[in-house]
Amino acid sequence: MNIYVGNLASDVTDQDLRSAFEEYGVVETVTILKDRYTNESRGFGFVEMRIKTEAEEAIKKLDGSEMKGKSIIVNEARKKKENKRHGRGGSGGGFRRF
Repeated sequence: MNIYVGNLASDVTDQDLRSAFEEYGVVETVTILKDRYTNESRGFGFVEMRIKTEAEEAIKKLDGSEMKGKSIIVNEARKKKENKRHGRGGSGGGFRRF
């Protein structure tokens, strides 16, 4: 099960998240998203757990808990929606110089 973790302090590491979630079961992966230019945390990440019941327990226990001075948000990650703006075609608009 893929779990969203938000409102992370900038100094929370992948290992910090892994340690917190491993108390509830096997953690497959941990990823904190970072800004591509500054490499600083974007304040959220994802934890993947093998067993759904363990993941649900982790969500229940960790949502609203404090990590490095901030109350974190923990819930089941939603599937990424397809962004229709980046498809081919479109209205064209804009000024064209000849």
